[in-house]
Amino acid sequence: MADDTPDQTQLLIVGAGPGGYAAAFRAADLGLSVTLVYDDDRVGGVCLLRGCIPSKALLEITELKLLAREAASRGLSFGDPELDLSRMRDWKDEVVHQLVGGLEGLMKRRNIDVIPARARFRSSNEVILDDGGNGGERRLGFDRAIIATGSHPQPLPDIAFSERILDSSGALALGDVPERLLVIGGGYVGLELGSVYAALGSAVTLVEMTDALLPTADPDLVEPLAEQVGERFDAVHLGVSVTGLREDDGRVEAAFDGDEPPASTSYDRVLIAIGRRPNLDGLGLEDTEVEIDADGSITVDEARRTTDPNIYAVGDVTGGQQLAHEAFHEGIVAAEAIAGRPAAFDARAVPAVVYTDPQLAWCGLSEQDAAAQEREVEIVRFPWRASGRALTLGSDRGMTKLVTEPGTGRLLGVGIVGRRAESLITEGVLAVEMGAVLEDLARSIAPHPTLSETLHEAAQLGIGSPLHLPPKG
Repeated sequence: MADDTPDQTQLLIVGAGPGGYAAAFRAADLGLSVTLVYDDDRVGGVCLLRGCIPSKALLEITELKLLAREAASRGLSFGDPELDLSRMRDWKDEVVHQLVGGLEGLMKRRNIDVIPARARFRSSNEVILDDGGNGGERRLGFDRAIIATGSHPQPLPDIAFSERILDSSGALALGDVPERLLVIGGGYVGLELGSVYAALGSAVTLVEMTDALLPTADPDLVEPLAEQVGERFDAVHLGVSVTGLREDDGRVEAAFDGDEPPASTSYDRVLIAIGRRPNLDGLGLEDTEVEIDADGSITVDEARRTTDPNIYAVGDVTGGQQLAHEAFHEGIVAAEAIAGRPAAFDARAVPAVVYTDPQLAWCGLSEQDAAAQEREVEIVRFPWRASGRALTLGSDRGMTKLVTEPGTGRLLGVGIVGRRAESLITEGVLAVEMGAVLEDLARSIAPHPTLSETLHEAAQLGIGSPLHLPPKG
């Protein structure tokens, strides 16, 4: 009689994106036996393979093109840069390949059992693994499991993605540079990829159904970016939604609803960037005790435990801001909790970054969140036109903003718009997490001339002793 006993692992992780591999690495380092199952071509998840990394590679190239153009006004002329689309694609793919190879090497060094297969839960302590027909199905038992299957782009109702109607992955493939591109969605994905194609030569029209770009960010931070987008895109239409898309003779015809829709309805390509949904279909969670929230994400506690005592969840499947760095930390928390260590995801300041030109970054409590909570705060804004380094970089539209607690000066949130905001926000995260007050930031010394000084000068302004601005009042 055949042995029907399933294989067994101490910790099963489903998904090899940022949350999954971070959990696997930490758990292995803590002495757990780890099996990592992923349903994709390679490890790394959407962020590495079809998201964060390839998009930043393309944004870096297009920023160089824009900087070369701007340099002429400062006395340095390169001529008009020539685009080699094939080489751009190859370079982007080389970056991804190098990082994937690094992850695979780290998994091997940690003795993590890596299985390319689709996992479906059979119960609270067993999954069925399907490798797509190469070896058939197999059973795998586990003591604990972590779900880290990520998310997928959300389509418009009754409209399928295609060669001309793109999701973010399709846009990053960089098949060609369309003459006319319609971007649906004014969030970070639409703005970043719209910026790439505008720099490459597409006439980009962006429509956003709300009355603002990046509606989750404070309007005063978005304003310099909105001005730049208005100059570089062919058109931006707020308060406009797309009610239909139809492919016809090599074009896409769009139908709009709103007070001031685009005059043209015909485009070479359309990018849909209206959000992402958790990857939960086919996981078999109905055969476990895992509960799903009203928004379609998995319910978890601070240790990333689901309502099933054997199963944890991290990353996009649990909702939140759906950011890779958030998933990294959630994965580490889950691994430590499973290993018996005290662990909780209790971050005060998860940074968000939009890699446009100018960049936009914020963390902690925003001004509009404070208003929604009816919480009293004090705001300090330092304009970059008073920063020598910002002027040398041609980034005088920038601003550094501090959200503070009245009376104590404790930093509750930080927002930055301008060149290199991606790096500057880290100091703000540290200040908020440590409970720093304005005096702490104002009395620390920043190198001159740097953009990091703008955080310190904002704090100096907040305590009433600004250096490069007139005193308050």
